[in-house]
Amino acid sequence: MAITQNYKLNLIQWYPGHIAKAEKNLKEQLKRVDVVLEVRDARIPLATNHPQMNEWVGEKKRVLVLNRLDMILPKMRSLWIDWFREQGEFVYFTNAQHGEGITAVAKAAQAAGVELNQRRRDRGMLPRPVRAVVIGFPNVGKSALINRLIGKRVVASEARPGVTRQLRWVRISDQLQLLDAPGVIPARLENQTAALKLAICDDIGEASYDNQLVAAALVDLLNEIQYAEPDLLPKLPLKSRYELDSTPYSGDEYLRALAEHRYKGDIERAARQMVTDFRKGLLGEIPLDLPPSGIA
Repeated sequence: MAITQNYKLNLIQWYPGHIAKAEKNLKEQLKRVDVVLEVRDARIPLATNHPQMNEWVGEKKRVLVLNRLDMILPKMRSLWIDWFREQGEFVYFTNAQHGEGITAVAKAAQAAGVELNQRRRDRGMLPRPVRAVVIGFPNVGKSALINRLIGKRVVASEARPGVTRQLRWVRISDQLQLLDAPGVIPARLENQTAALKLAICDDIGEASYDNQLVAAALVDLLNEIQYAEPDLLPKLPLKSRYELDSTPYSGDEYLRALAEHRYKGDIERAARQMVTDFRKGLLGEIPLDLPPSGIA
């Protein structure tokens, strides 16, 4: 996507020490795991695909979860279901904060356990609880998903990256144990378009980026999608929210115009408000990734 060219002098990188340590411990624990619950952000399922995930999963059963189903339109969900099916994967959509889609994920994990224990019986071994791990980028909803699977709050869950810092085993039932792992992120973010999307969606630490750069990138992304696939967005979301149409402007130009229009020329305030409004869903149900046949 050409958008990266406009921001190439402001690289986004974030790899705090607790993530590096947790990733090392995670690789050790993966030897004991039977099932991997991979959680991605439904707004950016490609940007939240860790490049090492296939290596970590190996031959283990994977349950792919796209969380925050409420933040994209139903048509967008259908497109992702079709695209992932073409890749040979079945995807589960959830809203972990409100419990939507959780039952299907639990059944998928338990079904994997049935297969595992049948293989153990076939080899003359006793059945045992299934060990599953929940893996994904920071702040995609892993801990909220675990709390919903258990039916009560047992792990910290907040709307910011980096809350979970240590690995922890949690017992779901006599048949299922879950490993809650801190968010994992590549040591170096080679794809800076994806990095911008992580920043916009709050799936990376805010110390790694400039708010004005990220807000301008959001405008440019929305303009591109509005031009190419308008039926996948609410109608003119920025105009609806701020009474100022973004389509005649570049991201930087719109940010300055919005600052003059609503925030007495304060560009930083305009940037922070726009990104906050996006994250809260106040701009509507907006995807920033489209299946590769689209523009993203």
